[in-house]
Amino acid sequence: MRQHSRVIAIFGGLGAAFMWGISNITSSRSSRAIGPISAVGWVAFVGLVMTLPLLVAAGPVPELSAGTLLLMLGAGVAGIVGGFLFYRALRLGKIGLVSAVTSTEGAVAAVIAVIAGEALGFGSAVMLAVIAVGVVVVALAAGDAEAGPASTRHVDPRDAPRAIAYAGLSALAFGFGLYCTARVGSTLPLAYAVLPQRLVGTVVVFLPLLVTRRLRITREALPFVLATALVEVLGTASFALGARQSVAVAAVLASQFAAIAAVAAFVIYHEHLTVRQRSGVVAIAVGVAVLSGLRV
Repeated sequence: MRQHSRVIAIFGGLGAAFMWGISNITSSRSSRAIGPISAVGWVAFVGLVMTLPLLVAAGPVPELSAGTLLLMLGAGVAGIVGGFLFYRALRLGKIGLVSAVTSTEGAVAAVIAVIAGEALGFGSAVMLAVIAVGVVVVALAAGDAEAGPASTRHVDPRDAPRAIAYAGLSALAFGFGLYCTARVGSTLPLAYAVLPQRLVGTVVVFLPLLVTRRLRITREALPFVLATALVEVLGTASFALGARQSVAVAAVLASQFAAIAAVAAFVIYHEHLTVRQRSGVVAIAVGVAVLSGLRV
């Protein structure tokens, strides 16, 4: 990979990580205030509105092949399913814990890319194993408690196993969605990589909730919904830009959002993890970081 392409892949992935780290914090507030389904619907609709100017700026609608349309559909459906599972996990578990497990989406996307033809060296395979071990450690320690300052965000420790399960499933869905998004963004303007999840979410979630009058919104949740929609649009665009040069590099670097979210949750909500949980989170973060370096 040439130096210029490598820089784009790295900064695209890191830009996505920063945006998605912020999203983890804001979406935790909105999902708790109005529920995961309404949160997914509102974020999708607001994100679609924000995407429309990008589509206009992109010019005439390009010719879309059947394969491209399938990839766009896959990105949209996977993103919405992953978003629902992720928001559900945030309602049940600690932000740092949920983010750590969900961050393995980058490894999932990298594995899919390898299956699709990208080469994977021995060192990269080892780092994927380290990430998997980190997830297992976090999951097995999910029920532990640790003394310390009380969290300003109430979490019932008994809900931790379910939070881990939802986060793990969201990682699988998001990983597949990342790969589809990367493929779409490699041949079309970035706006078309951002579009699928917002369009599918609006049609499948937002509009049905609106018609059946089950769509919820509160004054407390509104600013967090707006913030989440904005940073998710920017994060997806940043990832798609980086993935044009390398899906694996952009995906695994984007997964560093877990570290950003964990630090922010500690500062804002005073959330503490057990020693074993911290060890698992560190293993995930180190594995993702080293993996990204190896792929470069």
